[in-house]
Amino acid sequence: MDLTNKVVVVTGAGSGMGREISLELARRKAKIALVDFRKETLAETEKMVRALKAECSTHLLDVADSAAVAKLPAAVTKALGEVDALINNAGIIQPFVKVNELSMKDAMHVMNVNFNGPLMLTKAFLPGLISRPSAHILNVSSMGAYAPVPGQSVYGASKAAIKLFTEGLRSELMNTKVGVTIVFPGAIETNIAANSGMTAMTAESSESNFPTTKADVAAKLMVDAIANNKPRLVIGKDAKTMDILSRINPLYAAKLIYKQMASLLK
Repeated sequence: MDLTNKVVVVTGAGSGMGREISLELARRKAKIALVDFRKETLAETEKMVRALKAECSTHLLDVADSAAVAKLPAAVTKALGEVDALINNAGIIQPFVKVNELSMKDAMHVMNVNFNGPLMLTKAFLPGLISRPSAHILNVSSMGAYAPVPGQSVYGASKAAIKLFTEGLRSELMNTKVGVTIVFPGAIETNIAANSGMTAMTAESSESNFPTTKADVAAKLMVDAIANNKPRLVIGKDAKTMDILSRINPLYAAKLIYKQMASLLK
């Protein structure tokens, strides 16, 4: 897909990978619908995108709010035109605790943002995307979908759910002009912990023992995946290593991650 003048919806656009994805799309002359639940950071991204001479619109939205999500396609279409691509990037981690200590409120919040949100957004935009000459959906999963991280069990479950949902969706859309990509980032240099309302170390923290990938590098790879209709993208040496290791020897892979991350549990 040539992204020039294409209308692309980006969730979690206020910071981190979402901001970098938006800037990469701006460089490629796309029109970007910036979606986030934080007004201040969303405005910052908008300013940066407009500095690149790209057309954009801003939409203050909690992706777990079903009523707001249902209204988003019409709002984006009114602002920028018919939508050509959806990037489900918004996501949060859970408090860094064991399942036994995790409240159901926190667990449900993670599932609502990480799985129900992308599901609702996909449902909302899919009828329009199917009608386009070409279109794309990119969903951001995580290395945690296949490599278990202690203290992030529900987060990992939410990302595993996105993995299988996206793969099933790709099969359903195989005979259409809608491409589908699933992305598995490893440790990315973002502020996901702070955006999730936490200050504790996380599985994707740049201070962990895993090598990290810069957010702008990850963003370019994701936009390239859309342009090239790539079905699956694994980002980072850590994610690529664990992708292979978790299939060859899953128990060893789990033990390796445990040694790296267990000390961060409360």
